[in-house]
Amino acid sequence: MGSARYTELGAFLRSRRARIRPADVGLPHGPRRRVPGLRRDEVAQLAGASVDYYNELERGAGSQPSEQMLAALSRALRLTADERDYLYHLADRPVPASGGPASHVHPGMLDLLTRMTTTPAQVITDLHVTLVQNPLAVALLGDQAGLRGARASFVYRWFTEPEARQLYPEADHAHQSRSFVADLRAAAARRDARDTEAASMITSLRESSAEFAALWDDHDVAFRRRDRKRLLHPMLGLVEVDCLNLFSEDGRQRLLWFTPAVGTDSAGLLDLLAVVGTQTVNP
Repeated sequence: MGSARYTELGAFLRSRRARIRPADVGLPHGPRRRVPGLRRDEVAQLAGASVDYYNELERGAGSQPSEQMLAALSRALRLTADERDYLYHLADRPVPASGGPASHVHPGMLDLLTRMTTTPAQVITDLHVTLVQNPLAVALLGDQAGLRGARASFVYRWFTEPEARQLYPEADHAHQSRSFVADLRAAAARRDARDTEAASMITSLRESSAEFAALWDDHDVAFRRRDRKRLLHPMLGLVEVDCLNLFSEDGRQRLLWFTPAVGTDSAGLLDLLAVVGTQTVNP
């Protein structure tokens, strides 16, 4: 990258940082603040970067940021889609295709996710690629963000990697398989006819999973707008939750949050999530 573009990248990051209040991203305001908006260390924390690395970016120095880091910065700074694209342009990186793990998350969804501090919540794509999770979702489901390629989709892993099913009791596997396929068919139907992402995944699954191929040929179609799930947690055991969805306008993303199922002891179990911390899963 040229020095002029690096300088502009640093200036752009500073301008976006200055406009955000700590409360906008779920951070305490704290004592007297010497700068408007967020501090550099707060942006670094939100983006999962070292403070030294982020300082170098704002100074217009350092190495070219990766696509993953740019996606993390876009979310940390609550960039709009146009601002996200401009950030990638300044970094001389191609703008990621919609639907992948580096997809732009609507700032409104991120804001809601940030405010959901007492319930597990996450944002996923219509192909079940996890984009961002709050700490309680990681504690309940494991860290599912950041995977690459076809494996980024939980639906793909469900039909190709047996260990992905350990999250659900075996008695529920058939129901989950049918629901995943019906949801995928609905998502694929809403996409543009020229879209290749969903079509490629469906073709791959039909070739690699006889179960998926059989269910796909049943032609069931239904978005998962609300569902009751039984989840197996390695420390808490069986947790029954209601899974609720908020869809983006184009249907490409959804905010999921999990509430305790009425008539179960799951409310107390969910309260323990923050205590037991995150589980380790094999992605």
